[in-house]
Amino acid sequence: MKKLMISGLLALFALPAFAQQHFATPDKAATALADAVSNQNETALDDLLGENWQQYLPPEGADPEAVARFVRDWKVSHNIVEQGDTAYLNVGREEWQLPIPMLKTAEGWHFDMAQAADEIQIREIGRNELAAIQAMHAYVDAQNDYYQRFQVYATKLLSTEGSKDGLYWPTQPGDVPSPLGPAYSPAEPGEGYHGYLFRIIPDNDKQGFALIAWPVKYGETGIMSFMIDEKDTVWQMDAGLLTPDKVEAVKVFAPAKPWQEINQ
Repeated sequence: MKKLMISGLLALFALPAFAQQHFATPDKAATALADAVSNQNETALDDLLGENWQQYLPPEGADPEAVARFVRDWKVSHNIVEQGDTAYLNVGREEWQLPIPMLKTAEGWHFDMAQAADEIQIREIGRNELAAIQAMHAYVDAQNDYYQRFQVYATKLLSTEGSKDGLYWPTQPGDVPSPLGPAYSPAEPGEGYHGYLFRIIPDNDKQGFALIAWPVKYGETGIMSFMIDEKDTVWQMDAGLLTPDKVEAVKVFAPAKPWQEINQ
């Protein structure tokens, strides 16, 4: 559980809590954070970031490799970028920047989670959108696999219980895996995969296949809606607050304005 909470911090999900501990320099503050993460020291993280930072971790958990990546990059290189009374920590050869700023006050330098909230949200949305696109490419592969087995394309993502009429069905050890993994089956209905929902739609001539994806909560889990066809071409659209209605109106893959093809 400790690893998940700490990696959740480094995965940079919304953590709007105030830090409490202050330091003479931003370098000392950054070193304290790196030590706390390296040692999985929750007490130290509470002192640095505020005692309630754990409650802001995402419900689906976090990447367990994030903490190892941060520690590794910190050891490779790290530096502080100061902008007046604000400073940021960059780590690794690629100068990855922690979006949590360090602010200078009369008491010294401290991490300010509140000011990081917007940037953290933007990064989370970006990750979700990339994950949605990758999932759609996986869907194309899964449909082709399904066709090789059954000589027909699937019209469901999840199979009816006890059948194989969708791209995913539970398997037992030794069984041939279903074309699609269980990630498309959220623990809770409406929860989505990385903040996105998916629906199979027919293509123009109804001989192939397509898929549409849209954010569970526009502006929070994602911005863009996406479509993909059997040619593995992805299209995107920003439908704004009307996203659910506009997506519901899409009955067939026939992209026109405001849909735009993504160059990949």
